[in-house]
Amino acid sequence: MKRRLRALVAAGLLVSGSIVAVALGGSASADTLICEQYGSTVIGNRYVVQNNRWGTSAQQCINVTSTGFEITTQNGSNPTNGAPTAYPSVFFGCHYTNCSPGTNLPIQVGQISSATSSISYRYVSGATYNASYDIWLDPSPKTDGVNQMEIMIWLNRQGSIQPIGSPVGTATLAGRTWEVWRGSNGSNNVISYVAPSPISSLSFSVLDFIADVRNRGAITNSWYLTSIQAGFEPWQGGVGLAVTSFSAAVNGGGTPPPTTPPPGGTGCAVTYTANTWSNGFTADVQIRNTGTSPVNGWTLAYTLPAGQQVTNSWNATVSQSGSGVTARNVGYNGTIAPGGTASFGYQGTLSGAYASPSAFTLNGVACSRA
Repeated sequence: MKRRLRALVAAGLLVSGSIVAVALGGSASADTLICEQYGSTVIGNRYVVQNNRWGTSAQQCINVTSTGFEITTQNGSNPTNGAPTAYPSVFFGCHYTNCSPGTNLPIQVGQISSATSSISYRYVSGATYNASYDIWLDPSPKTDGVNQMEIMIWLNRQGSIQPIGSPVGTATLAGRTWEVWRGSNGSNNVISYVAPSPISSLSFSVLDFIADVRNRGAITNSWYLTSIQAGFEPWQGGVGLAVTSFSAAVNGGGTPPPTTPPPGGTGCAVTYTANTWSNGFTADVQIRNTGTSPVNGWTLAYTLPAGQQVTNSWNATVSQSGSGVTARNVGYNGTIAPGGTASFGYQGTLSGAYASPSAFTLNGVACSRA
């Protein structure tokens, strides 16, 4: 999901392009050549292979096989203190509305019982690149746009390039010790695990890396795994680099508890208390169950007036798209007994005059203002 900011270079929001592919060879299992900027195709009726040339206007082509792909043309060249030219990759899950066939992603982290993957690479000399395995997560079950958390596993680093951020220590995962980097590229947070020497193949638990990121306080079990991807980030050169095989499987541990609406059309009341200053505000939100049955799992939705943007939150997972806000319970406050309350808060930036939101829905049911 590399259509995003990278290091010191900004990549704008991109629109998925059409697929331009040319079959090569004469058999029914002919390879597929993709040169279109964001062209993609499906392999094994399970995974998507994408060209994803997002960081340069120079041509890049990949030859897609039944098990992976090879870079056959890579004419881009970017400085090593900035963004790579592309992220040709194979993925399972959803990337900018392009979802792999039959995927069960997005799936909430707390509902994953196992997530495993295997990857094999073929490397070349004389190029500047990394072999990167990406794991993407978001507070919402997002299938479009940039996710808020990117986990990068650098299996090979060639040239004077480095991950986003700075080193914060080491971690022992998948039977190896990795150098851990942490930072932000402006559109999402990134935690990177860098191998001390090239790894050409790896079979591992994706869930182990997710758990390590969770233990660092970067995500919670209420977040969603949206995609897992493997490929290359070339800065200079890269013809001949190949993913020769890729597999991934994510298994759930059961059905999450259902979210039940408050009984009756007026079964909830919201108290919204704000504290404002010239360019910012905080809000305390209390949800009261005025019905006769407990609410098991809640999602509060509302619209913020113009000029308000949420920056951080507590006691809920709060996400904002445009002016729309969605607040979801965290693990310890998902149940609201009849007559009981749940509360959360957040901080935001403010441009212009302040006004409070005027209407709220709890699990799709309108609430009164208290």
